[in-house]
Amino acid sequence: MNDVRIDDLPVRDELRGKSPYGAPQLDVPVRLNTNENPYPLPEALVERIAERVREAARHLNRYPDRDAVELRTRLAEYLTDTAGHPVGVENVWAANGSNEVIQQLLQTFGGPGRTALGFEPSYSMHGLIARGTGTGWISGPRNDDFTVDVAAAEKAIAEHRPDVVFITTPNNPTGNAVPPETVLALYEAAQAAKPSMVVVDEAYIEFSHGDSLLRLIEGRPHLVVSRTMSKAFGAAGLRLGYLAAHPAVVDAVQLVRLPYHLSAVTQATALAALEHTDTLLGYVEQLKAERDRLVAELRAIGYEVTESDANFVQFGRFEDAHATWRKILDRGVLVRDNGVPGWLRVTAGTPAENDAFLDAVRDLKKEQEQSA
Repeated sequence: MNDVRIDDLPVRDELRGKSPYGAPQLDVPVRLNTNENPYPLPEALVERIAERVREAARHLNRYPDRDAVELRTRLAEYLTDTAGHPVGVENVWAANGSNEVIQQLLQTFGGPGRTALGFEPSYSMHGLIARGTGTGWISGPRNDDFTVDVAAAEKAIAEHRPDVVFITTPNNPTGNAVPPETVLALYEAAQAAKPSMVVVDEAYIEFSHGDSLLRLIEGRPHLVVSRTMSKAFGAAGLRLGYLAAHPAVVDAVQLVRLPYHLSAVTQATALAALEHTDTLLGYVEQLKAERDRLVAELRAIGYEVTESDANFVQFGRFEDAHATWRKILDRGVLVRDNGVPGWLRVTAGTPAENDAFLDAVRDLKKEQEQSA
């Protein structure tokens, strides 16, 4: 039985030959490869989570609120306060991580016989979830500097007439943001072609130098903004994602949501985290400063760096990125070989973690110069 492989099973054709998403977790002193927030939750928040979960545990014999009304209300308040555009509970939907949000959107607006388009390199889960939902995946173009070429993108949308368009800003893995005028141009192109749903993935927006594009949903019922609590809230282990859109979109995704998909414990934990927004966003400001320091130091050392509005930095260029990744790993620091030829990605960590990374790449640069 142990000699049976995936290819021996009746797996759907579009999944054959694909690899599951994931980054290697290795036992090294410094791990800066998965864009996690390096700061543990403050003790006051840990205690508040325990209180809320304890209360929820008293009622675990009952199903949770299937509509997560209290949580969605608090998320709407958070978006209104931080993005400067008022939204209500009717505009917000929450799920188990932004990946489930994306999956629900593709189950609702994609599926067999439909297509989704994204501009790559970008978040690889968009394509993976598309295939998992039976949605055809189309890779749209980017410029050499990883910006979106508006004319080329409009041409791709007109040619392929996708049902869903993904725009990731700040983009993962490159880190650069997409200007609002670009998003508006692609939205208009998508409406002229189909019309299509346009999903703006803002998983890293709290780290951006600019503003959220949440305001663009006003008057645009086919525009969706997706978010996560994994990054800015330092809650990767919570698995809580959410979207903001026209109320009709919120109604539509509920057609495919699983019954009681958000557990009572998840809702209680997320509500506790939202009570400590000011403290958690203070950590974000520290990480933004460290991100900017990484950009400046890497350039001073002599590396090429992509402009970053996220909590990570893409740097290069390398003749053999994977070999360079290994040499950095040999120095006790794990970064991400993200599959973009010639480039690597490093997550902004604590000052001490970032110092260790910078020492490693300085040492590597000296080694390369001496051997040249």
